[in-house]
Amino acid sequence: MLENPKTETIVKANETGVGQRKIIHVDMDAFFASVEQRDTPAYRGQPLIVGGDPERRGVVAACSYEARVFGIHSAMSSSRAKQLCPSAIFVRPRFEAYKEASLAIHEIFHEYTDLVEPLSLDEAYLDVSQSQLFSGSATLIAKDIKQKIYSSTGLTASAGISYNKFLAKIGSDMDKPNGLFLILPQAANDLLESLAIRKFHGIGKATESKMKALGIHNGYDLKQWSRAKLQHHFGRAAVYYFDIVRGIDHRSVENNRVRKSMGAETTFSTDLIDRQEMLRCLEPLAEKVVIGLQSKRFAAQTITLKVKFDNFQQITRSHTEVRAFTELSVVLNRLTELMQRTEAGQRKVRLLGLSLSNLSLLDENEASIEQISLL
Repeated sequence: MLENPKTETIVKANETGVGQRKIIHVDMDAFFASVEQRDTPAYRGQPLIVGGDPERRGVVAACSYEARVFGIHSAMSSSRAKQLCPSAIFVRPRFEAYKEASLAIHEIFHEYTDLVEPLSLDEAYLDVSQSQLFSGSATLIAKDIKQKIYSSTGLTASAGISYNKFLAKIGSDMDKPNGLFLILPQAANDLLESLAIRKFHGIGKATESKMKALGIHNGYDLKQWSRAKLQHHFGRAAVYYFDIVRGIDHRSVENNRVRKSMGAETTFSTDLIDRQEMLRCLEPLAEKVVIGLQSKRFAAQTITLKVKFDNFQQITRSHTEVRAFTELSVVLNRLTELMQRTEAGQRKVRLLGLSLSNLSLLDENEASIEQISLL
C-alpha cells in the first residue's frame, strides 16, 4: 500500500472539451494486495503475493507493486513466483475484506454521480458530463474522488479521464500506481498511434500474437488497415478494432443494466495438466463471483465452466440447478462434476473460467436470511 498519495499527472488541461462527454475510469491499485498491506503494517513495502501456497501448486491471485518488479503477475504459479522472489510473503485471499472495501469505494462514486457502471470489485466507469461539481471539471472531480477514497479507506486508486470509455480506461493505466491522466480529443490520435497493441483494452494475448504476425505492432500499424481487411482476418471484432484506434467509442455508462451473468476467468502463464490443480485454481474465482452475486443480491441457477486448451480450442460445460442458489458450496461441488465432462487433465489447459447465469433478484427478506446464514 502507498502511504501517501503522490502528485497526480494532469495532462495538458483540466477538461475534455466543450460539448464532449466526460467519462472517468477509476481502477484501484493492486487492490487485493493493497488491502492486505493496509491491514497488516508488516506487509507494507514488502513483496506481497495474495494467492495459493507455493508448495501446493497454488496460483497468484494478486501481488503488490514491490513483487511486480521481480516479474511476478497474477495467474502465475505460486511456485514460479517463489523462484523469482524467494523473500516474497504469501497470504491467502480474504474476499470478505475486499468486498467491504469495495462497497465503501462504490458508495463514494455515487456521491459524485448516479451514472456509475461497476466493472468489478475494484473498478468502475463514471459519467460526470452533467455534474456541476468543481465547475464541471472532470479532472478535479477525479482528483477529489481519489483523495476521498484514500482518506476513507487508506487505499490508492488511479483514474483516467476522457470523452469515451475506451480512452478513459487507457488513461487509468497510463500512470499507475496512484495516477491521474487526462486524454483530450486533440491528444488522443497521437497517443493511440504510439500505443503498443498489447495496451489496447480488448486485445488479448492470442489476438496480439496474430496481429504481430500480420505486422501490426502498435496503433499506427493498426490504423493503416481498412475495415474490410481487418474483417477478413478478425471477423466481427474488426469494427471494434477499426474504431478504437481512431478513438471512437459510443458506449454509454450503464448504471441500471440487467445483469445476465456474472463470471471470472484467468489465463495461466504455464499450461496446467493436473485436474486437481485446476480445481484449486477455480476456487478463488468461484469465491470472487459468489461474493459479487451476494453483493448485488442476486441468486443464480446456472453454473458454466469455461476451458481453453493449449491449442486455443475453447469449450464450455453448464448445469442448471433445480432451484436458485447463492451458496459457494453449490458452485464448488458442481465444478468438480463439470470438469469431469471435459478433457482437462488429459489435455493441457491455458485458461479456466466460470460464470453464473439465470440470475434473479432476491427480495429484502430473502437477502437478509441468506446474509445471516453466511455469518
